[in-house]
Amino acid sequence: MKHIERVQTGLRLEKRMLKVLKALAEQLDMSTAELLEGIVLHAFDGKTPFSDRTLAKIAKLKDVYELDLTSQDSHSLQENHEGQT
Repeated sequence: MKHIERVQTGLRLEKRMLKVLKALAEQLDMSTAELLEGIVLHAFDGKTPFSDRTLAKIAKLKDVYELDLTSQDSHSLQENHEGQT
């Protein structure tokens, strides 16, 4: 077991994406932070973090929370500001 130090952060995420992450973490019986750590560590190693079964769960959760974003959108996201739609 590796010992680590965690820090509190004020991370801002797209609302529907966070809902999917929270629901997936709940289904996997882990915290959202632990899920994000796992995703990042896999990405740093150039590996996919999810099995086919988990990807199917994610697809269902994306439908539930109407998350239509994909990796293709990652560099073109623009936050809505008050008064804009």
